[in-house]
Amino acid sequence: MFHGCGIDRHGPGRGAANAACSGTRLASVADHYRAPGWFTRNVFNRLVAFLTRQGISILGSRVLAVKGRTSGEWRTTPVNLLSHDGRRYLVAARGETQWVRNLRAAGTGELRLGKQAESFRGRELTEDEKVPVLRAYLKRWKAEVGIFFEGTGPDSSDDQLRAIAPKHPAFEVLGVR
Repeated sequence: MFHGCGIDRHGPGRGAANAACSGTRLASVADHYRAPGWFTRNVFNRLVAFLTRQGISILGSRVLAVKGRTSGEWRTTPVNLLSHDGRRYLVAARGETQWVRNLRAAGTGELRLGKQAESFRGRELTEDEKVPVLRAYLKRWKAEVGIFFEGTGPDSSDDQLRAIAPKHPAFEVLGVR
């Protein structure tokens, strides 16, 4: 579905070009990024972002807005907002996207739906914390994002989910203090 990539006016994520921005992360993890194809980037994500900006949420879609880590300008992309066990999460199905790098740097962002904008603080999950979140995410959106999870699905073992967790950053959406 919407994989947190390429909708901002500066084009799709720059993949390995910004791998150094991930600090002490392993290179193989930092380099994990699946760029969207032309149709996803130019048609599908733009359509979902348009509908979400109009206040129509598609399966929990929101427009994520985060200030760019170097420009300081707002960057936007459509995302799937997961509600699980009374908490809310953002999962980067495509890996080390630009929104992930920007959220790590800024620590805060906005989730937009129509004219409503909710400010939030993002807390990155540990690998172990990701296991139930990835399972719930795949249960909800596997048809759209399953290809990015290397054959791992909602019925996979905890060990299988833990093995792919480093390639898929995830954040808990918390209120701003």
